[in-house]
Amino acid sequence: MAFVATAKFRKLLSQPGIIVAPGAYDCLTATIIQNTGFPAVYMTGAGTSVARLGYPDLALATMTEMLGNAADITSVVDVPVIADADTGYGGVLNVQRTVRQYERSGVAAIHIEDQEFPKRCGHLDGKRVIPVEDMVQKIRAAVDARTDPDFTIIVRTDALAVTGWDDSMRRCDDYIKAGADVLFVEALRTPEEAERATKSLGIPLLYNYVETGKSPLIPSSELEKLGFKIVIFPVSALLTVCKVVTDVMKELKEKGTTSHLLGNMVNVEECFNIVGLDAMLSKDASYTPEPQAV
Repeated sequence: MAFVATAKFRKLLSQPGIIVAPGAYDCLTATIIQNTGFPAVYMTGAGTSVARLGYPDLALATMTEMLGNAADITSVVDVPVIADADTGYGGVLNVQRTVRQYERSGVAAIHIEDQEFPKRCGHLDGKRVIPVEDMVQKIRAAVDARTDPDFTIIVRTDALAVTGWDDSMRRCDDYIKAGADVLFVEALRTPEEAERATKSLGIPLLYNYVETGKSPLIPSSELEKLGFKIVIFPVSALLTVCKVVTDVMKELKEKGTTSHLLGNMVNVEECFNIVGLDAMLSKDASYTPEPQAV
C-alpha cells in the first residue's frame, strides 16, 4: 500500500497542474477530503496537536503520536497523504528512524524543517533555526534512510522570518544539493516574494495557505501560474470546526435545544455514509448464507 501511494504521488508531481492538498487532522476529515475529489490529503501537525491531543502547535506532539495519526489516516483513504514530520524529532539518527517509520505508516511524503527544537507553528513569532550545516546533515540522513525511492522528502525552511530572504535562498540551494525533492519556504510574506521564490529555485515548491496566518491568501490557480507545484490548506477544516462547534455549543447552552440548527447538520445516516455505511452493510450482507430449501 505504501509503495502504491508513493508512486501515485510521484506521478502527480510529474504531471501538469498544481496539487491541492487540504489538511486533515483525523480520519473523518481525511475521508471528506478524498470524497470531495482532492488528489491528496495533508496530515496537519498543528491539527493533530490541537484536535487529537488538546495542545497548541509547540512541538508537544511526539513522533509516536504523529505516526499513529498518519497510520490511521492512510488506512482509510486511497489518495496519497503528505505528513508533517516537524524537525525529524532529534538528530540525524532520529531523522532516519522518523523516515523509516513514516514510510511504514503508508504516507507518500513528509516534510521536515530547520527550526530549533522545540519548534512552533510557522506562523507564530519567536522562531529559531538551526545552522544550515546541521540541516544539510539531516536531509542527507533522511535521503539515505528511505527504502522506497518514490518516498518524497519535502524540506521546509523557517529562516525567512529569522535570518531573512538571502539566507533563506542560500539554505534552499544547500537543501537541494543535499537531496530535497520539494522545497517549502514557510511564511512567505507577499505575492512578490512567492514569485521570487519560484523563479529562484529549481525544484518543485510547496505553498502553505494558512487562513489568518502571515502569508497572502493566493488562490491555487494563481499559485500554479506563479510556479508552485503543491499547495496545502492545513487548518481550513480545523479553524472552521472550532468556530462552528463553539457556536453550536453556545446556542445549546442558551436555548437548551439544537432543533433550530438542523439545517446546518447532516442526518445520522449521511454522517455514517461519509465513512462507508452503505458499502459496509452491503459487504456484510454478501456473507449472509442463502436460505436452505425445506
